[in-house]
Amino acid sequence: MSLDTRAPSPQSTPSASSATADASAATAESLEDYTLRFAPRSYRRWRPAVVATSALGGIAYLADFSIGANIGLTHGTVNGLLGILVAALIIFLSGFPLAYYAARYNLDLDLITRGSGFGYYGSVITNVIFASFTFIFFALEGSIMAQGLYLGLGIPRWIGYLISTLLIYPLVIYGMKVLAKLQVATTPVWLILMVIPVAYLVISHPDSVQTFLTWTGESGEGVNFASAMLAAGVCLSLIAQIAEQIDYLRFMPPRTAQNRRSWWAATILGGPGWVLFGATKQILGMFLAVYLVANVPGAREFANEPVQQFLATYEQLMPAWLAMTLAVVLVVISQVKINVTNAYSGSLAWTNSFTRLTKRYPGRLVFLGVNLAIALVLMEANMFDFLNGILSFYANLAMSWICVVAADIVLNKHVLRLSPKVPEFRRGMLYDWNPVGIVSLVLSGGISIAIFFGAFGAAVQPFSPLFAVGIAVVATPLMAIATRGRFYLRRTDDGIDLPMFDADGNPSGETLTCAVTGLDFERPDMIASAVPGPEGEKLYLSSLALTTDRTGEHVLPKE
Repeated sequence: MSLDTRAPSPQSTPSASSATADASAATAESLEDYTLRFAPRSYRRWRPAVVATSALGGIAYLADFSIGANIGLTHGTVNGLLGILVAALIIFLSGFPLAYYAARYNLDLDLITRGSGFGYYGSVITNVIFASFTFIFFALEGSIMAQGLYLGLGIPRWIGYLISTLLIYPLVIYGMKVLAKLQVATTPVWLILMVIPVAYLVISHPDSVQTFLTWTGESGEGVNFASAMLAAGVCLSLIAQIAEQIDYLRFMPPRTAQNRRSWWAATILGGPGWVLFGATKQILGMFLAVYLVANVPGAREFANEPVQQFLATYEQLMPAWLAMTLAVVLVVISQVKINVTNAYSGSLAWTNSFTRLTKRYPGRLVFLGVNLAIALVLMEANMFDFLNGILSFYANLAMSWICVVAADIVLNKHVLRLSPKVPEFRRGMLYDWNPVGIVSLVLSGGISIAIFFGAFGAAVQPFSPLFAVGIAVVATPLMAIATRGRFYLRRTDDGIDLPMFDADGNPSGETLTCAVTGLDFERPDMIASAVPGPEGEKLYLSSLALTTDRTGEHVLPKE
């Protein structure tokens, strides 16, 4: 179904014409990446298994090996394992409701966050937190690639940082179609290069397992809950990875009776299930680092570098020249697989925030360049040497954001029913700011960061991650109760008579014509205009056109 409408008269003004141009530019680029809006059914043609494989391709990063190595060498094996398991459990439980909403309603995490306690503009705060995640981890992976290029080819690290940055830009230009093909094609090679050598090392050197299990770290102490929580804090910095998984999961096909099992399997595996693979890699990184320290003189200086870990492993199997070649190949493939996702997701986050605040659309590729430039500066500043401290600090902000949104979905939407069950993201339907999410984020993040820096004493300092989670889970429903849910929806009627969902509960595929761009958009992405047509008829706008409407006259009035 398509309703033909003409462009509204406000387009004749300069500001309206500029807004129309911005909307048209964003629409054209959105044919590949849907930077600012809902992912339509017409584009989502991949099978659930392909979407899940593409999402998991983004977790090929080797930073997990460095994280595992650092916490194992510092806190010992048992404390490191406890920290990894605690972090994995928290990440899985908090990531599940977010992944489900993304796959079911085809929204990225920013759009989900808007209607889950933060408001139309409030989610910009969390977008900045997420964008920081993407360039921090881009810099970490780029540093690891530079280590491999230096070791294997003698390329100076500062040049390696530049290569690892410039290599990614052309791969991210064309969005999901190219990224899906890249992830699916490279995953088998990545798995072979990573898994087989480690399995061989364990089988051929069984004594290395015993050495690993009895390793007590630099402190030389046994099981210590504080040490385990410090380790968990580093691992929990990865909690924001669910946002990158969601950038793929939003392209899941509609859930039907025929694909129900595969749909659920893909949503769980490609969503919160990423942490199962991440935790495994952290444990492997810990194991390889302990093996190097126990068997290679002076290895403590480089045991946290993945290229050195795999080089030592490959040398057990093959000639030194081939071992070096494969170690470098593994590092390059891993860096490309994750950093195309970091660059892609970061460009979406920056563009979304900038366009909402300024009503101007400069193009996603502009912010792709910005994100890569920030990451390059961090690499040149040698942030790899401060890995644990940076991640531990960042974890407090990331956990606060993710846990507030998860608590709003689970508690406020489904238990208290004070938050609208169906996520809303369109301008005019939401209040600009919602104190439920914003206040909860400030309390959770602010208090946990203060604890992290020792404001409440050394005794509780290691437990700042647990405080971040606990405060978020408690404050979010309390704020919803205190405000009685009044700041979620500005309107409940979007002015369109067509149903929002089909018979299976999936977002409708019916289309309406946007009066500003002249293009057809699917029903969930549309809203009625407050401005009637030339003959008094009702006009419809896409959420994209409404985002770039600088006059604000198309925004429906508050109910």
